[in-house]
Amino acid sequence: MKKLLVVCGSTATGKTSLAVHLAKLLNGELVSADSKQVYKSLDIGTGKDFLPDSKLRMPRNKQGLKLGGYYQVDGTKIWGYDLVDPKKEFSVARYVKFANAIIENIWSRKKLPILVGGTGLYIKAVVDGIPTISVPKNMKFRKSLEKKKAGELFERLAQIDPIKAAQMNYSDKKNPRRLVRAIEVGQWKLKNKLKDSPKMEFSVLLIGLKSGKRFLAKKIRDRVKARIVNGLEEEIKKLLKNGVTWKHQSMDSLGYRQWQDYFEGKKKRKQVIKEWEKEERRYSKKQMTWFKRDKRINWFNITRKNWQKSVEKLAKEWYKN
Repeated sequence: MKKLLVVCGSTATGKTSLAVHLAKLLNGELVSADSKQVYKSLDIGTGKDFLPDSKLRMPRNKQGLKLGGYYQVDGTKIWGYDLVDPKKEFSVARYVKFANAIIENIWSRKKLPILVGGTGLYIKAVVDGIPTISVPKNMKFRKSLEKKKAGELFERLAQIDPIKAAQMNYSDKKNPRRLVRAIEVGQWKLKNKLKDSPKMEFSVLLIGLKSGKRFLAKKIRDRVKARIVNGLEEEIKKLLKNGVTWKHQSMDSLGYRQWQDYFEGKKKRKQVIKEWEKEERRYSKKQMTWFKRDKRINWFNITRKNWQKSVEKLAKEWYKN
């Protein structure tokens, strides 16, 4: 059976470094699962792991369709960087279409695809499939519901899609944004025959990286400092000069949106950096909340002795069987 290795977990835990190491051991190639690294020219702030003079290579598959480019990371191919212009929007549906094509291509060359990143929704969409991601947004319809309370929205959902309503937990029932999306999907299903995309069949091993709060906080501080030293401010200046604005989806990325008030003269540099570090810590908590729901993930604490050897052993055994 075809195999897919997943390396996930919170920010600043060294996911890409581990994935590159495992790729060398298991004849693999990386596929980035990061919702911000898909944007061109957002390099330093998103932590793309390639040398400054690296070039994006653009191969083609057997049908002559572009697969998107790849970079060489320590001799290993990594796909999923620079998929879209920073002035454009990018959806989960587009990512899944790209990722599935790349994974199939890697399999066709008798190599192991390694999905690596911290965007939980991207990983879940590839591993388990999410049929409703193909349902388009209807902004006019959403606007018609924006003044309704959660209770009213839930009642409407129960009428349109009682099965979905019954599956919702307490938190979902009180969340207007989730309820509106559920209603939007339900309405679309009534008008269109929703077809599930054929799910790829494969054996999957999920490896998760975590650490203690203090250790992770220090890793985050060090990484923030390194990105500033490496020229993040200049990168943002260049993006703004080239017509990218704070309203674009790409600039809502962590490590970029925090700088808006600084560039507009409303906040000092030190304040921005402090807030950025705080947001990184908060984001890491959200990531762990998401990933901990998946009981298939094998967790490894990166502060423990010989944790890398334990990962290697698990991955090798799974790959051989």
